[in-house]
Amino acid sequence: MGEMPLSEITGAQEAITVLVADDEDDLRILVRAVLEGAGFQVVEEAIDGEAALAAVRRLDPPPIPTVMVLDNLMPGLTGLEVAERVLAATPDQRIVLFSAFLDADIRKRADELGVSICVSKGDVHRLPAVIAALAAE
Repeated sequence: MGEMPLSEITGAQEAITVLVADDEDDLRILVRAVLEGAGFQVVEEAIDGEAALAAVRRLDPPPIPTVMVLDNLMPGLTGLEVAERVLAATPDQRIVLFSAFLDADIRKRADELGVSICVSKGDVHRLPAVIAALAAE
């Protein structure tokens, strides 16, 4: 079964923009390739939580980026800590917690904070559909 073209998923909406934060270079490259291959615009990459927050400030005002993809285990601030700060200022920001370590406690905390969805790094191929669904909300 082939992927649905992004134009059919998003209709006439503006481009879906994404910020990707991950301390692993290869994962950021992979996520960018998967998302851009699906027609999304990666507007910023961040190597840690502080860089992600700086990028959000730089890209202000919302809704840029449409969706943030945050690794949880990064040096300094975790993805959950970044999500907490971003969602305190912009409660409707869509955030995907993208982590290899998604236990029940992390999922519960993400839900409490208002993170849109948690996706395992092993499911990187799901990101385009997840992001398209979030952008359509």
